[in-house]
Amino acid sequence: QVQLVESGGGLVQAGGSLTLSCAASGRTFSGYTMGWFRQAPGKEREFVAAIRWSGGSTYYADSVKGRFTISRDNAKNTVYLRMNSLKPEDTAVYSCAARQGALFSELPRTYDYWGQGTQVTVSS
Repeated sequence: QVQLVESGGGLVQAGGSLTLSCAASGRTFSGYTMGWFRQAPGKEREFVAAIRWSGGSTYYADSVKGRFTISRDNAKNTVYLRMNSLKPEDTAVYSCAARQGALFSELPRTYDYWGQGTQVTVSS
């Protein structure tokens, strides 16, 4: 059974940093693409970043490019999202997701597995 478990969320002041983790288990993810999404209250789920498990190529939403970094640790089967220069508009529940294949996708419906999410709150 595939499980994605996020951690690392919390409350941070604007301009601060947080690192989210997504521990993946239940299968081999070598042929998968991992993504981070976020959803603020009253808004649709929004793509943040993605990484190919094999090779490590990355792709970012324009809103976070240059501030967020997605990475993975193959030995720990964990994907990270390092968030710098946080803004109040980054406040949301952040979820990791996995989709089979190497194509990057910003569409939530194309992802096969989801974690439960972790809250990130950025105060002004």
